[in-house]
Amino acid sequence: DPNVKIGTAKVFAIYGKGGIGKSTTSSNLSAAFSKMGKRVLQIGCDPKHDSTFPLTGMLQNTLIDVLTEANFHIEDVEIDDLIKHGYAGVDTLESGGPPAGSGCGGYVVGETVKILNEFGLYSKYDVILFDVLGDVVCGGFSAPLNHADLGVIIACNDFDSIFAANRLCLAIKQKSARYKVRLAGVI
Repeated sequence: DPNVKIGTAKVFAIYGKGGIGKSTTSSNLSAAFSKMGKRVLQIGCDPKHDSTFPLTGMLQNTLIDVLTEANFHIEDVEIDDLIKHGYAGVDTLESGGPPAGSGCGGYVVGETVKILNEFGLYSKYDVILFDVLGDVVCGGFSAPLNHADLGVIIACNDFDSIFAANRLCLAIKQKSARYKVRLAGVI
């Protein structure tokens, strides 16, 4: 619906089993929304920080990289340090995460959500897509569901994919009791 805004942005949280095609689908959705005239931000929520590669052609610095360079002084960070411009005018951001075994990637996703709010980005875009790591629905990785209008699940017909989709349906149902998120469907 062209009249629907997301916060003023419409926020989508894209989930599914690892390797199922979330980033490819997210990038295609982002490009399609942008070509429809929407202002779009795609946020990669995986420590591999490769969600936005199809749109930018590069592995961009993550939120963690930028904060590390600024010695974790958010007041020294500019929005252009975080956001890169990609195909069809889609803006991109990668939350990133700590090195393996040294911290919680979900915490970083939660902090990314806070920083988006702090910079007022929820009102700058018409569409925001969170491309979330695998089928992890714990703490920080479920944080996008707290802000999303719609949860989207990417799946295929193998057991692991269906198992993950079922768990994700339950997570979205549980979140919908306290937040506005609803299940948009399964792709």
